Amino acid sequence: MLRWIFALLLIPFLDAVILAIVVSQTTYIGWVGMVLLVVLTGLVGMLLVRAEGRRTIRKMQRSMAQGKPPTNELLDGGLLIAAGAFLLTPGLVTDIIGFLLVVPLTRLPIRAALKRFVIVPYADKKTGGFASGKVWTFGFPDEGMARESSQASPADGGTYDLGADDYSVDANNSEESYTIDFGNESTTDELDDDTDDPSAR
Repeated sequence: MLRWIFALLLIPFLDAVILAIVVSQTTYIGWVGMVLLVVLTGLVGMLLVRAEGRRTIRKMQRSMAQGKPPTNELLDGGLLIAAGAFLLTPGLVTDIIGFLLVVPLTRLPIRAALKRFVIVPYADKKTGGFASGKVWTFGFPDEGMARESSQASPADGGTYDLGADDYSVDANNSEESYTIDFGNESTTDELDDDTDDPSAR
């Protein structure tokens, strides 16, 4: 923010330096002629701003009648307001900036750059990506990584997470036993030490 304020304050200083150089280096243009030139360029610029403003309003009305958001027209309106402010400020630099903003041939590239590098990033930052559509519409960004980590086999001595179908308990026999299935490996643990008991599974 301070950089923009410094740049705006630097423009009048550049105007004063350029005016002093032009007047001192040219003999046929004095201070009176320079003042008249600045006033003339300001008046011509304001006429252009008025014409472009009416044209932009008509384009905005057509876009709204068609049900389209007048995004470009609103940006053009903001640039034209800035152009009018620059043209009303006395000075050659401000007049040049104002003409660059008011003429459609140079305003369209400025509008495209402003939208791409300033408006869209700022809107994405404030809305979390909804302005440009860069949002997650299904699941979560780290869902695949979480699924892989949950399916990874535990290390030696780790803990196994058993589901309801991974073991069975035979409660009909007098001696309780259960069987745990680990896929390729099979582990049987019984409450007694007799491994040849036919009731154990």
